Formats: sequence, structure tokens, C-alpha cells
Amino acid sequence: MTQTRIPTLDLRRFTDPSSPDDRQAFVSELGNAYREWGFAGIRGHGIGQAQIAACYDVFQRLFALPEEVKLKYHVPGGGGARGYTPFGVETAKGATHHDLKEFWHVGREIPRDSKYAGVMPPNPWPEEVPDFREKAYGLYQALDAVGSRVLAALALHIDLPEDWFADKTDSGNSILRPIHYPPITAPDIPNVRAGAHEDINLITLLVGASAEGLEVLSHAGEWVPFTADEDTIVVNIGDMLQRLTNHVYPSTTHRVVNPRGERARQPRYSTPFFLHPNPDFVIDVLPACDTPDNPSRYPEPITAQGYLEERLREIKLK
Repeated sequence: MTQTRIPTLDLRRFTDPSSPDDRQAFVSELGNAYREWGFAGIRGHGIGQAQIAACYDVFQRLFALPEEVKLKYHVPGGGGARGYTPFGVETAKGATHHDLKEFWHVGREIPRDSKYAGVMPPNPWPEEVPDFREKAYGLYQALDAVGSRVLAALALHIDLPEDWFADKTDSGNSILRPIHYPPITAPDIPNVRAGAHEDINLITLLVGASAEGLEVLSHAGEWVPFTADEDTIVVNIGDMLQRLTNHVYPSTTHRVVNPRGERARQPRYSTPFFLHPNPDFVIDVLPACDTPDNPSRYPEPITAQGYLEERLREIKLK
């Protein structure tokens, strides 16, 4: 088992109704892990390794396509919201060099007469990988469900009803992002695979990272490696939840560093799921998180969609 200072907890302690005392202990331990780290490992999530492996198979086949084929699915001016984003575009906020990655975005499938259709476009699907849609959207739905259970536990930890997030995320503009970090062949490259950044959304669920490299910045300013076990999903707080809770749940800076030596010659694949609220959800500091010891940092509320667009411009996706 991988040793790390960042806790890993078993979600079955929360979802099993037969042990209410352990359920409450789980809520407390999870909340404390996020207050300290903004990160935790989640096992017992119910997504089988066979499903994850099948998804990585189609993702690798997608990224192995010729560049001109992948570029058919690039949507210029779309802010990277759907389809393919080529190598050398995304740049961490404030960074000089672009990240060393290409990726694909799968968004929520909604009726085209939905009130959110204007900001949640349809997904393009790569015809060259015919099982991509089934596998990718199956994983999307599975991670969406796990994320909802994590949010339910976090709601309880700050004295909200367990279902508080349910009707605020049921049409969330959430994104599944298969990522390919190609092999690094130059010895003195100034870029890193993913520059130090915080995520935009409520929470991020990272499934099946194929190699080490993820590092989390502690309160003390130390970069702490976090390579999870195969059966563990890494779940971290994003800026929207940090803002909503007035930093009770901090959005922690993290990065993906380049491996050394021969390991740099290996590609890295990972798949985060960025769980977002519904586009018209208003991010306004929760009254319970605005206290004399922690006065509100955000007097002006903002919609989830407005915040997303603001941040996409900062990272050069819009």
C-alpha cells in the first residue's frame, strides 16, 4: 500500500446504513482531511477496475490517432468545453510555459431544449473509436454519482442537510477529461506536465492515474507526493467549493511533475472528473461559514457559469 500523509478513507463507511456511528465518524474524518489538505483518497467507491481499464483502453486509442484526425474534434472558440484540446494550449494561471498535455472533454448529455443548452453544447464523439462514447459516458455517470456521495458527506460536516447539493448539481456543467501526457524526450525542457494550479469546480475526482507525479502543496509550503493505490480515487476541493465555504474547505495548489530518467520516456494518462454546479447556481458564502473568526472574503456573489468563464480566460482556454 502506498504511504502518504494525505488520508485515504473507505466510502462504504458512509453508504452502509447498518453502521450509523461509523458513518458519523467518516463524515468527521473526511471533513477534517479536507480542512487540512483539500485532498483525500476515496476507496470503496464501487467503480470496478475492469470498467476503469476499459476506459483507459479507449482513451489510449483516441490519443494514438493522427493529429489531423483529432483536430477534427477541436472546437475553436469553445473554451475547450467539449471535444479535443491539442498539445500546448492550456497554461496554468500565471505560468510562463504551457502544460505538456493534450486532452478530451466529455460534458453532460442534456436535452437540446434545456435552459442550459446555450452554455452546455452537445458532445462530439470520435467515430474512429466507436466504443468511446459508451465507455467514456459510463465513467462520467459513475464518477458523478461518487462525487454526489462525497458532497453529501461534506454537507453534513458543515451542518447542512445531507441532500443540500443534490438539486444544485443535478444538471451541473461537469467535465470528464481524459488526459495524455506524451513521453518527454528533451533533457532540459522548462515546462512541466501540469503547472501548479487549483481546480475551478466544486470537487475533482481523479481515477486511475497511470504513473506517479501528482504533488500537493501543504500548509507549510512543502510539496507532498500523492500517488494513490489502484483501487483509490483522489478527490480534491476546487475553487468554487472553497469560495462557497469561505475557505473552510481549501482548494489546494497541486501539480504534475515530470518524472526523472527513463520514466520520463513513458507516457502518462490520467482522467479527472470536474464536478460543477448547475450553471445558474449562485456561489455565495454560506451563512454558517461566515463567522467572527472567519469573516466572509467574498461579499459579491457570482453564478457558477460566470465564475467558470472568468477562470477559463485565465488559463488560456477562452
